[in-house]
Amino acid sequence: MSQHVSCNDCSLSPVCLPLAVAPTQLDELDRIIHRGRPLKRGEHLFRAADEFQAVYAVRSGALKTYVLSDEGDEQVTGFYLPGEVLGMDGISTAHHMSNAKALETATVCEIPFSKLEMLSQRIPSLQHHFFSLMSNEIRSDRELHMLLSKKNADDRVASLLISMSARHQRRGLSERAFRLPMSRYDIANYLGLAVETVSRIFTRFQQNGWLRVEGREVEILNRRSLCGEQSLEVSL
Repeated sequence: MSQHVSCNDCSLSPVCLPLAVAPTQLDELDRIIHRGRPLKRGEHLFRAADEFQAVYAVRSGALKTYVLSDEGDEQVTGFYLPGEVLGMDGISTAHHMSNAKALETATVCEIPFSKLEMLSQRIPSLQHHFFSLMSNEIRSDRELHMLLSKKNADDRVASLLISMSARHQRRGLSERAFRLPMSRYDIANYLGLAVETVSRIFTRFQQNGWLRVEGREVEILNRRSLCGEQSLEVSL
């Protein structure tokens, strides 16, 4: 995707901030958005304690957010796919609380928050949509805590797969076959499991005929059985 693509031409408009803006107002939103160079795999978009100045909409690729413990250990807190918005963790404190790193080559739309606030005052539907995004972030954090409180490791992995399926479907992509942008290590870290445990669960799901897995490519063969492994539909 060219970095000069406007909101009017972007295929992600139906799932991104432009969703809340009338076609006649898209140019106003487009004028405040910055589209910089692509992020390379492993490159940071922002770091914890950086000054909060903007929120970011993923245009291509994928990113993860994480925090560091006092001992310097990484804890993955979220994954972000095209059309999804990140960086809202800094709104209340004026600095970011987490780190955001590209899982693969990625491009983002940078939306200066001060300009977004002013534009939202003129376009109430945009303000409402942004509040909805913040509400979704809060709900996702709560659901993550609920997920990690589950003792069944199979439930955790199944929940993540169902979540990824739903997020691909929202973009008009296949909910059945998709690529996981994160490594097994990141999945294990996010779900509070050992990497070996995650690998065993993927193998078992394949043996059960629920999944087909090749590297990071996943195909859900038996969604009903997979959903039966988890009782909480999450939006991780």
